[in-house]
Amino acid sequence: MELKARPARSTWIVVLALATCVSCTPAALALQRSALQQPVAQRYVALGDSYTSGPLIPDQAVSGCLRSSRDYPALVAAAIHPASFRDVSCNGATTASMARTQTTLGGTVAPQLNALSPADTLVTVQVGGNDIGFTAIIVTCAFLSLTNPSGAPCAKHYTSGRTSRLARAIARAAPKVAAVLQGIHRRAPHARVLLVGYPDILPARGHGCWPQVPVASGDVAYLRGVETRLNRMLAAQAARHRATYVNTYADSTGHDACQRPGVKWIEGLIPTSLALSFHPNEAGERAMAREVLGALR
Repeated sequence: MELKARPARSTWIVVLALATCVSCTPAALALQRSALQQPVAQRYVALGDSYTSGPLIPDQAVSGCLRSSRDYPALVAAAIHPASFRDVSCNGATTASMARTQTTLGGTVAPQLNALSPADTLVTVQVGGNDIGFTAIIVTCAFLSLTNPSGAPCAKHYTSGRTSRLARAIARAAPKVAAVLQGIHRRAPHARVLLVGYPDILPARGHGCWPQVPVASGDVAYLRGVETRLNRMLAAQAARHRATYVNTYADSTGHDACQRPGVKWIEGLIPTSLALSFHPNEAGERAMAREVLGALR
């Protein structure tokens, strides 16, 4: 007796798929491929500092963290529609705030890593700026700029011989960032982890815009170098610890704090939109959201 082989189940699936798509146009097929490539995040948790939380950008959550309903995690969540979303970013957060309680004006908040669970599928984190003393750097350099607006008093203050104290601070922050990434992986082992860098604060060329941004003209290049060094460190730690680095610096060039309202993504000393001084405004949060979404795709 002659036996006829039955098509394997996978063969029937292919045949049915082809039959279904006989009338598909190239445009329809392209849409289907695009839909398949869209990011899927059933459970999304956002961690981070004030560049994540969006201080003073409306609407602000009722907490001491100065967290906006229009910060970039909220915008990302609105775009990808996760089944659950939790944003625990907080103004003033450091790497230590990821694993320990943080004191805010509204009281204490739980360690941010406590928000994670094994069911999470996406985690974004932006941290490191406060570990090198972001606020202290701004205050120190602004004060020193009054003494010599055309010089480089801030670089002189932070440099001893050929060594910058801020470069050392960034090097010391590297293992702390690594520990944060390791902690995320332990608590959310199935999650894709995105480490978000910092956008451009000072103009890429020229001598700045003192006193709108109170940095002496000779210090602009020095502080720009500090930020790019910080971002390089974050990118290196992401590469070493199974995270995707999100470069928010490149596309933000030309949208620094010296630009006119409507162009700048970072506010200056006196904000021209609702945002904290030297922090992203709403346009800056939207820009970072676009970079995160681009990394997901």
